[in-house]
Amino acid sequence: MDISGGLLGAIVLAIIVAAFARWRGWGVALPLLGAGVVIGFLPFGPTAPENAGEVFLLILAPLVFGEALSASFIDIRRFRRPILALAIGLVVVSSAAVGAVAQAVVPELPLSLAFALGAILSPTDAVAVASVAKRAALPRSIVTILEGESLVNDGTGLTLLRVALTAAAAGAFSAGEVLLVLAQSVLGGIIVGAAIGFALVWVMRHTRDDLIVNCLILIVPFPVYLIAEEIGGSGILAVVAAALIIANQMLSDRRFRGRMASVAVWRQITFILSAFAFFLVGMEIPSTLGALSEEDRARLPVLVIAVLATLFLARALFVLAMVLLTRRSSRERLGLREAVVLAWAGARGPVSGLAAFSLPVVVGGIGLLPERNLLLATTFLVVAATLLLAPTLGPVARLVRLTQAADEGRSRDLQAALAARGLEALDRAVEQGYLDHAPYEPEAEHAVRDRLIASLHPDVAADPAAPEGLLASQVWQLERAIIIAQQEELLRLRDEEGLSDAMVRPVMHELDLQLAALNTRKPQT
Repeated sequence: MDISGGLLGAIVLAIIVAAFARWRGWGVALPLLGAGVVIGFLPFGPTAPENAGEVFLLILAPLVFGEALSASFIDIRRFRRPILALAIGLVVVSSAAVGAVAQAVVPELPLSLAFALGAILSPTDAVAVASVAKRAALPRSIVTILEGESLVNDGTGLTLLRVALTAAAAGAFSAGEVLLVLAQSVLGGIIVGAAIGFALVWVMRHTRDDLIVNCLILIVPFPVYLIAEEIGGSGILAVVAAALIIANQMLSDRRFRGRMASVAVWRQITFILSAFAFFLVGMEIPSTLGALSEEDRARLPVLVIAVLATLFLARALFVLAMVLLTRRSSRERLGLREAVVLAWAGARGPVSGLAAFSLPVVVGGIGLLPERNLLLATTFLVVAATLLLAPTLGPVARLVRLTQAADEGRSRDLQAALAARGLEALDRAVEQGYLDHAPYEPEAEHAVRDRLIASLHPDVAADPAAPEGLLASQVWQLERAIIIAQQEELLRLRDEEGLSDAMVRPVMHELDLQLAALNTRKPQT
């Protein structure tokens, strides 16, 4: 089977497995990884590309962009202290710790490549973490911290990987050069991402052609990533920065009618790419294990266990120290229960697997193929092990009694606030009708009011009868005015009272759907 046919077959199989897992109510990561391993062992069927690193950019940039597009700039800014501490500080600490342990287990492994292994495995994965955190029914604040960490730490980890590989090629690297590369990567990535993100925001504000805007949003991850990498910046940080800016504008601009279409398309793209990435990592495992020498096969289990233990201990100690040090100074305080959950939530995913493909076969003319295969095998098995442990996050959260109870109360308060704003908008519309000498029929007003009261008090039944003629037209006008007022109130609560985007997004999406459905059944006048 040729490369294009093999890739196409792998994508189709990945989507089928992911769809079956979703239909059964399972997480998709482990079934995809397992299916990929099975396919990798078979002598027929789809095969992984000979150089899987060729698909690195094709998958990574839009995958991270899609995940960041569903995140919140406001929420990440609100929890910026723990997010930045975990995304930068913990990645550096974990990379150094894993590098030291890896070289202790494999003494002939160059320090730069041992550090590269740490840089590959230190970042948690946005796709895996988001799925696990939401399925575990964690409080929104913890989900925000975990998602924000997993988005930003990809850029940190890949930047450290670049430093390690540069050091491996040069044979030496000073501390000053390391800091210079880090600064250039971070600043360059953020500047490029912000510049392109704000440029697209300008386009969104000055055109109402939703097709053009959504097409630009669809292709923007690639130029953002490539431009940032070209100037020495972090392509991943650039993609995340651009996505957060664009996502914030899409949510804030109530007049942007392409929001629903863009969200739907990117959900599908992210689903396909994440499924293929997990499947690709699984397919690589058999060939990678088969290429190991007898000596490497003997020490692979030791290295995997040592790296797993190091990652867990480094994360647990770092999170505990962070919580204790910031407990009094941070506005968003985290307690020991939150520390336990944050420490246990360390799922790795396909981004680590994809990053491992960038390890060179040779450096400086010296063959490093045996070490490369050992590092690849270690990466894949660590990813698989963390995914196996990921479903235990829910039981751990329940064990320490960290639940969504407070979030459920805020959701009820939000629904009550929107219903009250709807009643106020209804009263204003009726009053304006009298002032304009075009009063609304009492039956139209009562029908709409009854529905609003029913949403506020579920025990109150609304009249299900559908109005006709002029009455239907007036009901349509009143309902449209109410939905628009509720959208404006939702954005006000976010901007002025700090309501999290994690609560705003699903409600805004529901209001978008209601408005779209209302527009499709506009009565003829």
